[in-house]
Amino acid sequence: MEWTDSTWNPVAGCTILSPGCTNCYAMGMARRLEAMGQGKYAGTTRVSGGRAKWTGTLVMDEGALDIPRRWSKGRMIFVNSMSDLFHEDVPLDFIARVFTVMRETPQHTYQILTKRAERLAELAPHLPWPDNVWMGVSVESEDYWPRVDHLRRTGGYVKFLSLEPLLGPLKTLDFTDIDWVIAGGESGPNARPMDPAWVRAIRDACVAQRVAFHFKQWGGRNKKAAGRTLDNRTWDQWPAKARVAVVAA
Repeated sequence: MEWTDSTWNPVAGCTILSPGCTNCYAMGMARRLEAMGQGKYAGTTRVSGGRAKWTGTLVMDEGALDIPRRWSKGRMIFVNSMSDLFHEDVPLDFIARVFTVMRETPQHTYQILTKRAERLAELAPHLPWPDNVWMGVSVESEDYWPRVDHLRRTGGYVKFLSLEPLLGPLKTLDFTDIDWVIAGGESGPNARPMDPAWVRAIRDACVAQRVAFHFKQWGGRNKKAAGRTLDNRTWDQWPAKARVAVVAA
């Protein structure tokens, strides 16, 4: 992810939850990491229809918990790019330990993204929410907009939306209490199309509501060729409350 310096994966493995998961890059990546001998990913995927799919096996990686403590210089860290921290099979105790590490490493800024917004809202009162933790939810179509309402109930210092892979138009577009909106199309050989009108509606709502907007990509089979220009410019806005993360040497 172009806006992060590092990823941190205390959990490996996941399950498909909604249409936005269908072509998740992490399934293929987990399969490759297992083939490379990384035991952490053993059994987390299987091959079906010629493609890697999650098996539902999750691994809580105790050894990975303290990794951010070893990075003295501040980093922007994406948490669990290879899983979902709020997956129903991740115990509250383990999630709390992840949050403790984040609270005790204030030099870093952490970004957490989940599709399990109901469980996020349920557990949020039991977790510490330091101001270096950004919390986001993924929304791929209007059917999943209620995830945003669950996000609003959390203590994330920065609350953000990942509207990607955008698979349909969003009609609600109420960004009350939301600090940052990311939008983008799906990429890869099985990418589903995205209508430019869907992106423009999101961009226009962000402008009207004074919410930072980041357009990630048009996507498609060749995302580099498609680019990320929207109406003759790039959109790389950051949330107003963003802390500056220093990239580690």
